[in-house]
Amino acid sequence: MQSLGMQRRTFLLSSALSATQIAGANERVRGAIIGSGGRGRFLTENFKEIGVEMAAVCDVYEPNLQRGLKAASTGAQAYDNYQRVLEDPSIHVVVIATPDHWHAQMVIDAVEAGKDVYVEKPMTHEIADGFRVIDAVRRTKRVVQVGMQRRSFDLFQEGKQLMDRVGEVRLVNSWWLNNQKSLQQKPLEGKLDWNQWLGPAPKRDLDPMRFFNWYYYWDYSGGLMVGQAAHVIDAIHWFMNSTYPLAVTCAGGRVNLAGAEVPETTSMAVEYPENYLAVFTLGYKAMHYAANNDQMKQFHGSQARLDMGRESYALYPQSDAIDMKPAVESRRPGSFGPATRAHIRNFLECVGSRKDPNTTVENGQQTAVVLSMAVDALRQGRRLKWNAAARRVEA
Repeated sequence: MQSLGMQRRTFLLSSALSATQIAGANERVRGAIIGSGGRGRFLTENFKEIGVEMAAVCDVYEPNLQRGLKAASTGAQAYDNYQRVLEDPSIHVVVIATPDHWHAQMVIDAVEAGKDVYVEKPMTHEIADGFRVIDAVRRTKRVVQVGMQRRSFDLFQEGKQLMDRVGEVRLVNSWWLNNQKSLQQKPLEGKLDWNQWLGPAPKRDLDPMRFFNWYYYWDYSGGLMVGQAAHVIDAIHWFMNSTYPLAVTCAGGRVNLAGAEVPETTSMAVEYPENYLAVFTLGYKAMHYAANNDQMKQFHGSQARLDMGRESYALYPQSDAIDMKPAVESRRPGSFGPATRAHIRNFLECVGSRKDPNTTVENGQQTAVVLSMAVDALRQGRRLKWNAAARRVEA
């Protein structure tokens, strides 16, 4: 059996080879970004770096559209309606980085148009829409990668291998802590198609606060509770070989960000049929942390505890020692950046092979169900149960 270090070197070598192969193959692969805000431009740059020609940019906010064109390939076509992008037969892959409430319909429309899709997390805003996505993707046989990139990160792949040394796990404790001082308060800088931006969300008058801070309004997302928990819950599912929950509860503090609807301090407890409890706590009025230290997943086993940070892992065997020492440890500050590129490479490899990517639509929906239930449990103030047979939430 290879050591973890040898396995990591093998992984890095295979990644380097596949990246070279992708760059060669992708001279004819043309991509489009839908939603060219900050995350959209980040993905645009990473797709370009790997070798995709980012030939189209779509955004309903003119300043973001222009910024997206600067990030895209020379001569990229500008669009202000995503349906026009999907009508272009020369576009092979579509990257969706819009607010959460648009993800599901855009994925469905893209696969129906014959496109392969990389969609940001969470995959959907509403549970029912996730099953619509799965049905459409499987029926059309398109490749869809959900942007929960830890599944493509070599450090997390190594950590996953350590789970057989942990023993029986009945508790997973996780958190994401940092500090957000306020919401963005700024005027619109150019043309915005507000009605198109609202899309399936309830109609309301133009509101720049909602536009720039959509994360913190229930109509469009579930705050950083959803945005950060998407990564954490998906990793827990992966490590614990879990799918859907049994029940979810969620508590939150008062809203401490002026203008927001969603609290920045919450804690969800998720019960699983595998007989364990997963707790995720979000605290964005804590002190500021460096990215390497802002999050943790602790798998409390009967034989050992596995700590998975953003850029580290440590396995602590059972011990009576006052100062416990890890049997296996790896700390790689600054290593998380390439995880997104590895996830994109995996997506593009699957576009060629037609195999399932590392984060399938089923994985995306399993996490989205937990997130949506946590939002509803918080807002309703009660424990909600998942009926797996009926695919619905029950009180």
